Amino acid sequence: MKQRVPLTLAAVTAALAAVTGLATLTAPAADGAPAAAASGKTAARMPVERSLLVCPSPSTSDIADTAYTAITPGAAAAGGTGTARLLGATKDAKPVLELKEPGKPVGAKASGAEAPALTGTADGFLAPGWSAQQTTLVSVGRTRGLLGVGCTAPGTDFWFPGVSTAKGREDYVHFTNPDDDAAVVDIKLFGPDGAVKTEAGTSENIRIDPKSSKAISLSSLAPGAQLADVTAHVTTRAGRIGATAQVGEEGVGADWLPASIDPAGTLVLPGIPADATSVRLIAFAPGEEDADLTIRLAAANGSLTPAGNEQLHVKAGMTASADLKDVTRGEAGSLVLSPAEGKQTVPVVAAVRIVRGSGAKQDLGFVQAAAPVGQRATVADNRPEENATVLALTAASGADATVKVTASAGTEGGEPASKEVTVKAGTTQTLTLAPTGGKGPYALTVETLTGGPVHASRTLTLPRDGTPMFTVQTLSDDRSTVSVPQATQDLSVLTED
Repeated sequence: MKQRVPLTLAAVTAALAAVTGLATLTAPAADGAPAAAASGKTAARMPVERSLLVCPSPSTSDIADTAYTAITPGAAAAGGTGTARLLGATKDAKPVLELKEPGKPVGAKASGAEAPALTGTADGFLAPGWSAQQTTLVSVGRTRGLLGVGCTAPGTDFWFPGVSTAKGREDYVHFTNPDDDAAVVDIKLFGPDGAVKTEAGTSENIRIDPKSSKAISLSSLAPGAQLADVTAHVTTRAGRIGATAQVGEEGVGADWLPASIDPAGTLVLPGIPADATSVRLIAFAPGEEDADLTIRLAAANGSLTPAGNEQLHVKAGMTASADLKDVTRGEAGSLVLSPAEGKQTVPVVAAVRIVRGSGAKQDLGFVQAAAPVGQRATVADNRPEENATVLALTAASGADATVKVTASAGTEGGEPASKEVTVKAGTTQTLTLAPTGGKGPYALTVETLTGGPVHASRTLTLPRDGTPMFTVQTLSDDRSTVSVPQATQDLSVLTED
């Protein structure tokens, strides 16, 4: 039998306010299902109210020049308020840059080896889609090159197929801890023969202090190993981190290698440049089953299979690779990996190592398996110089897609420009788009209008002394909205059994 609990007027008012603010997932329906499902209502999507990004320390070179660019895409809302800033990943750090309103990028520069890792926080109307990138130019040295990386949300699990412990390679994994508590990290390495034996005490329980960053040399973890193709798996025992691999190859170049998306049966690696002189695919199957993959190149006029590299067999727990040489042959394309006909679906991770140029005039870049652009995705640092910025759009599935591409104003002025693009199923389309009269770096935002999914990447090329220095960044959904279940009243919380 229910008995009334004496309530004051203030208590009733507070209780009613709490009830009407509850998500329907907490309000039981007659059949035991959530109230939202019982009423036929679907959860609404609302803009996020806070976004967090982390950026690795750019370089150890004294002659490194780094540019930071950040933007929240879209137009300013009437009466909207918010803050967005990048600051050093240390306690009491001063802002490197601050954003004032959506739709207008801001930039900053740093020089030398002392530029720190950064954390970026945005709230209010500047949080949805908050994006930032750092681009570093090292013009000379053993591992000179153009190194670009998008700042990412912290996480707990990262896969890096494509790293190496071979002679002539200088590969590091950079960790950034944005939080007030220490993080604890493990690194596992897998080569062509399986797990790589690491030196005792070097690859487990790595402490990343609060508000700090740390770079770990992969060669130092396994001093005796000389492996060209390795997959690194980074997990946290405590806390969360930003993690990105930095690769330097003597006589070739340097760039960042972001984490592959989570293991999946079908992967898309979008936007291999048209003039790539060397393309090497690296894949890893983390489960207990071997993977047999069909390799296709989605190019401008359709999909084709690279001659001599139609399939790749990836043994469970081992890193496999395929030398695709100059597979694009003057036409930008995207690699699509899928289960071979008649074979089971086995989740894998993958990346490609790309070289442009030849001899002493070459540079190195990477494209990792990426998620689709989804509703909207942004890459923050693009340059208005002719042919500097090329956007690649791929519809890898059996459906055509239409997207809207918007170039924001530059950091130093200009007017936004937009264009709708239809991408035929199984093809990759390239596009150059810059703001009208734009000056300074600008952002590119891709929105899916119909069809899809669409995968995308942006190639930035800044030639130096005849070397096509370049970097490629993939675009993934900016997760600017979250699902918020419908609310309903349930006055039964005011009674007690």
